[in-house]
Amino acid sequence: MLSPWHSLLSPTAPPVTETRPPLHPPNRSLRSYLRSPPPRSVAAARAATLSATATAVSSSPPCSTKKKVLVPIAMGTEEMEAVILAGVLRLAGADVTLASVEEDLEVEASCGTRIVADAHIASCADQVFDLVALPGGMPGSVRLRDSDILQRITVRQAEEKRLYGAICAAPAVVLMPWGLHKRKKITCHPSFIGDLPTFRAVESNVQVSGELTTSRGPGTSFQFALSFVEQMFGPHAAEDVDRILMTQIDKDLERSTEVNELEWSVDHNPHVLIPIANGSEEMEIIILVDILRRAKINVVLASVEKSLNIVGSQKMKIVAHKSIMSASDSKYDLIILPGGTVGAERLHRSRVLKKLLKEQKQAGRMYGGVCSSLKILQQQGLLEDKIVTAHPAVAHELTCQVIDQSKIVIDGNLITGKGIGTVIDFSLAVIRKFFGYARAKSVANGIVFEYHKS
Repeated sequence: MLSPWHSLLSPTAPPVTETRPPLHPPNRSLRSYLRSPPPRSVAAARAATLSATATAVSSSPPCSTKKKVLVPIAMGTEEMEAVILAGVLRLAGADVTLASVEEDLEVEASCGTRIVADAHIASCADQVFDLVALPGGMPGSVRLRDSDILQRITVRQAEEKRLYGAICAAPAVVLMPWGLHKRKKITCHPSFIGDLPTFRAVESNVQVSGELTTSRGPGTSFQFALSFVEQMFGPHAAEDVDRILMTQIDKDLERSTEVNELEWSVDHNPHVLIPIANGSEEMEIIILVDILRRAKINVVLASVEKSLNIVGSQKMKIVAHKSIMSASDSKYDLIILPGGTVGAERLHRSRVLKKLLKEQKQAGRMYGGVCSSLKILQQQGLLEDKIVTAHPAVAHELTCQVIDQSKIVIDGNLITGKGIGTVIDFSLAVIRKFFGYARAKSVANGIVFEYHKS
């Protein structure tokens, strides 16, 4: 039987599309999706299975020697692409190096997030990598192109028939000037597709041509990363990682469900607070910041740690804008808690954050969470009489009603999401609530993500 990623890896694969059911199928009421928490024994077994899968994937790579991966970054790199690449490949067990082509390890990405690289590109010059994967973004792609060391590494990678790839602007802006597109079918962001040789350009979300893999944009980053997992570790590893990410979850799953509808109206650009801690899930953080800022939402990352620098669950370093104490001086239209088991526990210990969340609820303002952060909301009484969706590993610990068959659930002023792979939908749902479908659709188009009105 072919793996679910087979179509992504076929050199002649058509554009990846997803058929979704209508928001409310004709013969299925909302009540049919609701469930009370399952019996503890069943729920615990389900959670244990997912936990064991995560542990096995992250701690036991499928081969005796870890695969080495280089993900270079620069000022203006597209942060979703870089962090999703590194995060997914680390989940698969790869040894991933985020390498800065700048003088400093800290770079400011295209949507303003500050990321701290693991190393300078010069320290990678003589290393052998199983994969070199280039994120896009502007002017990040230009700065990658202008790195002589990175060019030598990538050209050698291609000459020695090892895997390499690029996404978004990078295929056109970086690979073409280096001559690494020749005799290859390639894709890229729609804004740059006209720069590719007509007879070699394709519009599939992920295109594999020999050792080269290319992709279209931030919205196809999970597919891009998972294609590398399959190429390096095999289809079973890709399926295991995706079971954690939940990007290819049941096609019967609804994109978004809303109950107790409430208008989210503000007379200014919305202000959103995202508290972060050591162990927070960096893919969720970066996706939220990236997409919300594209809609002109003012997003503040606030660290609950003593330092503004936090180390995420996949060991990536992100620099917050301010401390949670400093952030508490302002009011926010929405507070979103990212997941990550360790990070969620550390967020829960913050007295300042507890106070902010309590005030948020009392004022009737919006709040929400993804994956394991729902436990924090429950512990603070913020899920009482609410309906949510949740990752299966978390759902059994919740005492409120859970809708299993929806990626996102909006209940009045509360929004919840299942997991990492649903955060793009979560972010677009926030934009849609504040600004309407047209703004959300425009942002989705920009990141090359399929987004239907229903």
